[in-house]
Amino acid sequence: MPGKLQSLARRFARPDAAVGAGILISRLAGLVRVRIFAHYFGLGDAADAFNAAFRIPNLLQNLFGEGALSGSFIPVHAALRARGEHDAAAQTARTIFALLALAISILVLLGILTAPVLVDAIAPGFHGGKRALTVQLVRVLFPGAGILVISAWCLGVLNSHGRFLLAYTAPVAWNAAMIATLLLFGAGRELDTLALYLAWGSVLGSALQFGVQAPWAWQLSRGPDGLSWSVPVQQAVRNFMPVLVSRGAVQLTGYIDAMIASLLPTGAVTGLTNAQLLYTLPVSLFGIAISAAELPAMSGDAARDEGPGGRNDALRRRIDGGLQRLAFFIVPSAVAFAALGDVVAATLLQTGRFRPEDSRYVWAILAGSSIGLLATTMARLYSVAHYALGDTRRPLRYALVRLVLVTTLGYVCAVLVPPAIGIAREWGAAGLTASAGVAGWIEFLLLRRSINARIGPTGVRASHMVRLWSSGVGAALLAWGVKLLVPPLNPLLRGAIVLPVFGAGFLGIAVLAGVPLVGLRRKR
Repeated sequence: MPGKLQSLARRFARPDAAVGAGILISRLAGLVRVRIFAHYFGLGDAADAFNAAFRIPNLLQNLFGEGALSGSFIPVHAALRARGEHDAAAQTARTIFALLALAISILVLLGILTAPVLVDAIAPGFHGGKRALTVQLVRVLFPGAGILVISAWCLGVLNSHGRFLLAYTAPVAWNAAMIATLLLFGAGRELDTLALYLAWGSVLGSALQFGVQAPWAWQLSRGPDGLSWSVPVQQAVRNFMPVLVSRGAVQLTGYIDAMIASLLPTGAVTGLTNAQLLYTLPVSLFGIAISAAELPAMSGDAARDEGPGGRNDALRRRIDGGLQRLAFFIVPSAVAFAALGDVVAATLLQTGRFRPEDSRYVWAILAGSSIGLLATTMARLYSVAHYALGDTRRPLRYALVRLVLVTTLGYVCAVLVPPAIGIAREWGAAGLTASAGVAGWIEFLLLRRSINARIGPTGVRASHMVRLWSSGVGAALLAWGVKLLVPPLNPLLRGAIVLPVFGAGFLGIAVLAGVPLVGLRRKR
């Protein structure tokens, strides 16, 4: 028994398992938050205003925070540590912190001052009281977003030192603050007022999230030298802009979707936000977990310069192993969203003001997202491989291609197509996620071609993918049968019956189809 416990502990301590566990815990807290939000707000004007307002300062976090810092700071920091230059790594971390804090302070102030302009840009379909509330919320939320950007520096330092679990569980503190705000002030409160209270709860939660990580990150960054505009700092800053634009283009697709959704009837913005929370869950649990865990290792391999042949072989093995693990989890997730999205949405969100028809509306948006779920997740791993090789420009170019496609296809599918084919305008939200999926596949193919041209062929065998998709479809048919047989029940009970049937069915059919479950192990 002790041997089995030690084996389990070693497995949990793996970087990808630690990241996945941390993200799972924080995402579960996020699902609780969204469920309580749905209970009080439903899909009304106040909900649309809060979700649109939340996206505007959150762009600051997404652009300057985890994405840009991960792709620019971590490779430099990990390379210094791999070469044994620990004092230089600590000095680099402290200097990056100072530069980041200065830049974010200025941007937060500008965001507060220009809130009306930003709201008109992100939510041009909002007018009157709905627009006024959104402007108020943006001004409250901006300082919290700035704190979260600084918190992302902590995440970068902790990741470079292998402290993955702490880095990715810290958002639980942010979610807890918002949950407490809703529970304390939600009952009987006018919804516009409750939205403002919730915004202040978000700012408090941001401070708590930073406070959880800061002592550890600062301790790991201690060193004898002061701040310095050193060569590693210059390298990180040079890498920052291409990564910022590259990751920013990816993040902007969500904001473009929200902007277009604001042109649709009330409920589209919140319905899209709810669906995005659900379909980004597997991307976060598996795509981000594997990519975040592999980035320091890939960067370390490149810094040690094991030779072109050896390094490329090691990188190919890492990519292929990561893609196979991703496919095992993302394929059934995509099938479940397409076939059982109503059950998923009702299980997690249907309470209070969130009605059965709202669950079906979110299902349509989830079904559209399932088109590009696999491509988006795998593209993240290919982007990380580019960053590890010191190439930040190709991911940037391909992300811009995706951004242009999302904008043009999204507007056509969401705004122009529904009236042209005679369906209600609100269903254009499903066209948004479907068109984004098409753009995601194009970006994935470009990234894979680029990596393959540099290090040799990578990817998952076609026969393996056929077995995975067949297993997912078979499990969906089985779960649909159970869904039709189950009498009307509370959404939670119904989900507790139907969704486990799908999961167990997928695993059983996959085993019978010869899918190698050992492929889930992290290849070394």
